[in-house]
Amino acid sequence: MAENKPKVENPDYRHLVRIANADIDGKRPVLYGLAKVKGISVMYANAACYAAGIDKKRRIGELSDAEVKALEEVLLNPSKFNLPNWILNRRKDPETGEDKHIMTADLMFAKDMDVKMMKKIKSFKGMRHQWGLPVRGQRTKSNFRRNKGKGLGVKRKKTKGSGK
Repeated sequence: MAENKPKVENPDYRHLVRIANADIDGKRPVLYGLAKVKGISVMYANAACYAAGIDKKRRIGELSDAEVKALEEVLLNPSKFNLPNWILNRRKDPETGEDKHIMTADLMFAKDMDVKMMKKIKSFKGMRHQWGLPVRGQRTKSNFRRNKGKGLGVKRKKTKGSGK
């Protein structure tokens, strides 16, 4: 029977790589590992790999420190590397008017602030958020029926003849 010999690993291999304040598994290819970071899509990861000059099929754990720094620089400052505006997730920011890409906790904070602003100005979307109803035009006859964890069906009116 063959013995299970340990694999000889590259001494520079890292099991966890920290990029943009997120830990990424070193076994993943660069393209799909970056997509695990909140706010980075596969398209944005592909453009960042191209701009940084990194093969997207390589494992993240095999990247050197310089390559990780270059990749992080592209992710944090896409305008320096002439990435197209359509790939950014925050075009024409309401406060500053500039095009930017936000990730991780900043993305969640920006989303919360946008919802709060919609509620404050009492826009239709803001009011739907406030009432806990669907915002994007879905039907509500059969879905979105909830009562804080309890199941809820159609409520029937009591009839006069039932005596209750």
